[in-house]
Amino acid sequence: MIDWRHWHNEPWLIGGLVIAGWLWAVLAGPFRTRLAPGTPWPLGQAVQFYSGLLFFYLAVGSPLDQVAERYLFSAHMLQHQLMIYPAAILFLRGLPSWMIDPVLGAPGLHPVLRLVTHPLIAGSTYTIVVGAWHAPMLYDWALQDRLVHIIEHLMFFGAALLYWWPLFSPSKVLPPRRPGVQMVYLLGVLIAMTPVFAYITFSHDVLYPTYEYAPRLFPNFSAADDQLLAGVMMKLVGVFGAMAALAVAFFGWYRERR
Repeated sequence: MIDWRHWHNEPWLIGGLVIAGWLWAVLAGPFRTRLAPGTPWPLGQAVQFYSGLLFFYLAVGSPLDQVAERYLFSAHMLQHQLMIYPAAILFLRGLPSWMIDPVLGAPGLHPVLRLVTHPLIAGSTYTIVVGAWHAPMLYDWALQDRLVHIIEHLMFFGAALLYWWPLFSPSKVLPPRRPGVQMVYLLGVLIAMTPVFAYITFSHDVLYPTYEYAPRLFPNFSAADDQLLAGVMMKLVGVFGAMAALAVAFFGWYRERR
């Protein structure tokens, strides 16, 4: 049975989040006078950054993780969506440009990052990572092996950061793309992700043995129903997120045209 009081407190998870939060605080506090003299403490970005860390922890550290690993594919899909949407977006928006640009602008690193964050590369990487991990062999492997599952989640989060970079980049040396490019980019990724959604949603078979033979948490809610719900969640949340971003990009493009 599910223990709703169980929250993960593994050193790698708590330690990683604490280090990320500590590093941000140190850079925004004692080191701010060196990195950005005269800049006030970024309260709004602090709220967004630490909210991003909180969403990440809720996705992988809360009892949701137990439900996702053992019982429901739809719960696992919700985990991924928490990482891809609120966690990744808030993480990026919580990084001041003066905090990251000294690293991103380094001569040996800048050309590589400029290539990796190009919309074509970023969108392709996101699509390939998400699509590949939903292949039955890899997905079920991650459910059976904790280390592989951690790698899967880190790859999802990293791919999500790349996906949102052309829209929400906090950097001045690798800035967001122009609104017109953003609109084309969002539509392109939506189209590229459609085969993954269709594969999950319209499959006649239950794709992942772990969920096919898992104990049912709800009566009359079969593994096939769970898979259908997961596929619909993938598409609807993806469309909603992309359309919201597309609306922002459209108004930016309209202002440019005016």
